[in-house]
Amino acid sequence: MAAVLDPVAQDPALAALLEADAAVAKIGRRIRVLDAIGWPAAMETEFLAGWHAGKPVLPQPPTQPQHLGAEIAELEALLQRIDRGHPIGDWLWKSAWSYRVAAQMLGGIGTPEFTRCSALLYGRPDTDYRSQDMTAADAAAAMIESTDDLIDARLLPPIPCDLTAAQFAERIRQEITPFFTGDRVEIVLDPQLASKAAAGSKRITIRATAMFSELDVAQLVQHEAFIHTATLLNGKHQPYLRTLGVGTPRTTRTQEGIATFSEIITGSIDINRLRRVALRVLRLKDALDGADFIQVFRGFLDAGQTEVESYRSAARIFRGGDVRGKVCFTKDGAYLEGVIGVYLFVRRALAEGRAEVLRMLFCGRVTTGDVISLSPYRESGLIAAPRYVPPWARAPERVLAILAFSAATQHFRLDTFDLQRFVDYESETIAESGIG
Repeated sequence: MAAVLDPVAQDPALAALLEADAAVAKIGRRIRVLDAIGWPAAMETEFLAGWHAGKPVLPQPPTQPQHLGAEIAELEALLQRIDRGHPIGDWLWKSAWSYRVAAQMLGGIGTPEFTRCSALLYGRPDTDYRSQDMTAADAAAAMIESTDDLIDARLLPPIPCDLTAAQFAERIRQEITPFFTGDRVEIVLDPQLASKAAAGSKRITIRATAMFSELDVAQLVQHEAFIHTATLLNGKHQPYLRTLGVGTPRTTRTQEGIATFSEIITGSIDINRLRRVALRVLRLKDALDGADFIQVFRGFLDAGQTEVESYRSAARIFRGGDVRGKVCFTKDGAYLEGVIGVYLFVRRALAEGRAEVLRMLFCGRVTTGDVISLSPYRESGLIAAPRYVPPWARAPERVLAILAFSAATQHFRLDTFDLQRFVDYESETIAESGIG
């Protein structure tokens, strides 16, 4: 049996970089963005009571800046000493930089600085990309337009939310236990959770007061468990690089993109969920342009969301910002931008015959760019293969077939015919044949 070479022995520069890696991971665990900007659950009841009374009032969330001077100083010292000339050093530098921006963002809660930093980390829906002809907001508008007819005509039956949180938790438990064979992942109920679900490496938390549908089961398993929990666990199991297991802010777009792509490629997503992703992009743009909380809330409501959904969607955009508009948390724009980026990345990788990079997406919390720059270190042993890979990503030939079919059918138009055309086409063929 061939001896396994020590990657650090092969590359002496790694010793100092691994020390920096451990420091980045340690500091990063103290910078908790979502915890710092969460809204109290009671604000929802207060706002909706005013709305029902015909006297809506702008919410008054806590906007206390979080001063992280010690963390910023430590990160700046690391940024000075990390060797960016080394590929691992460059990856670490960017990871430390993103924590530095996140810490600065939390210090600017409620001010324009908050949004400036948020846009650096998560992007903006109106960004013009050098290699593309449309923005994320343009893509979101096209997505909404393509689904409007179905929603407005009520051609889709309503999806019953008839599972209690306890029943839902048990269903999730049944789905994920056979997948996480080497780790215990708990399902926890929390009545104060702002979102319907949130995933960590040790537990998936579900809002105890929410009701769920059968579709929610598949979506949560694919999005939260098989991606967010799995990539965190895979990162924590890495033998050398600790930062792969902490989820630096710069990885958010790719991580949310993979999670949403996972829903799409497995057929777990539904049209209402897809619209929610797109609507958040459009309403985020409205907020950045100056719309206040009530106007954004109305925008969600007018698009067909319930009052509760509309409040929570608007709250996601304004947490950490200013409910009067322009100062926003731009993370909700990252889902659509991220899934488009992942879709293009996967198509390009498969087109170039590099199916092996698909698994690198799951080695920890990474960006699509990291997958390319870190791939050589998978061969050297510095980065271990992921323990948990969702079933769809284990068979790239299936993914390629779905993407190829989707790309081919995009060339056909739907606006030039209706269903009667399928009857007429056959009749015309017979008439033109001269037979009969």
